[in-house]
Amino acid sequence: MIKKEHIIIIILLIIISAFSLAIISLNCADNNEDTNDTYREVLVNDSNETSGTVEVIRNIGNPNGKRIAYVVGVHPLENETHRTLVKLLPNMTNLNYCYDIYIINVTEDIGYYGDGLNNYENPGRQNGQNLAQKYVYPEIVNGNYELAIDVHSNIGAYEYKTFVFSPVKEGKSVDYANQIAQNCENITYYAPPSTTSGPYLTIPLNENGIPAFYFEEYSFAPQDVKDEHMLELINAVDNLNF
Repeated sequence: MIKKEHIIIIILLIIISAFSLAIISLNCADNNEDTNDTYREVLVNDSNETSGTVEVIRNIGNPNGKRIAYVVGVHPLENETHRTLVKLLPNMTNLNYCYDIYIINVTEDIGYYGDGLNNYENPGRQNGQNLAQKYVYPEIVNGNYELAIDVHSNIGAYEYKTFVFSPVKEGKSVDYANQIAQNCENITYYAPPSTTSGPYLTIPLNENGIPAFYFEEYSFAPQDVKDEHMLELINAVDNLNF
């Protein structure tokens, strides 16, 4: 009788242990859901576009949240700020929304930073804008996004060095950019007189129902400062109400 009781107890312990392991496994799967859902996709490679490549990191953050697009690389020589976003955002946890990062990599006629040339004299900038218009714009305008942010940097020629702004005069993009500035200690709302890339991406996005604004960082800020400002932007965007 005693032996039978021991056997029953052992069987119950085995069942309880197996059940506990199953629960732990499910919890681990839930905790890793964001990481498992994030993937990288090549939209354009060198074999079909001589001026550069375009790829996207998809489903960063909460895969069930509202979707927001970031764009980097439209102007290729502003790459330190672009790399800062790509370094930080995919590694963040507990985000409210789902993010895609569109990465433009210009490989032809890049030029050098600060040359002061216009798009016709500096074809690298124009190449990036053309890639944005041809490949990134249709992805975003048809992608059910709530917002798009185009990331750039500047050499300090503006009144402010770190700022956000919308290329259109009114609408949701202006409201969202102003909210970002109000909730960030180091980011101002400042609209420069003009933008060369607006007609290729952010302006048509705004005109076709996707709010889009710029983030501008000072190119020569130390990397730890770039990191701080980018984290401010990311967190402020993640706390917008749509």
